[in-house]
Amino acid sequence: MIESTPIRAWIVIALVVVGAFFLTVGTIGLLRLPNVYNRMHATSKPATIGAVAVFLAGFVHFGPGGAGLSSLIGIVFLFLTVPTGAHMISRAAERTGVPFLGSVTWPGRSDDE
Repeated sequence: MIESTPIRAWIVIALVVVGAFFLTVGTIGLLRLPNVYNRMHATSKPATIGAVAVFLAGFVHFGPGGAGLSSLIGIVFLFLTVPTGAHMISRAAERTGVPFLGSVTWPGRSDDE
């Protein structure tokens, strides 16, 4: 761990608060939204931003070596896996026949298909 300064401490606190806010928003979206497509969006977007903010807080707190480097690797891992996972969940839901809400259709398809 590197020498902690008041500015660094406030940055860490701010990043953790931002991360907790976005993670809470993602959790509320997961619990309250009506179908798999909306829930997938709620878990992939704000939850990723929240987790990245917490990882950045770890990077700021621990510095560029050791645990700080692990935080950066965690951010890269999230950015590579979350969009792919969300896409695969939506494709699986569409292929198993989970309907969209209202007049929404799958991109590139008409209502006839």
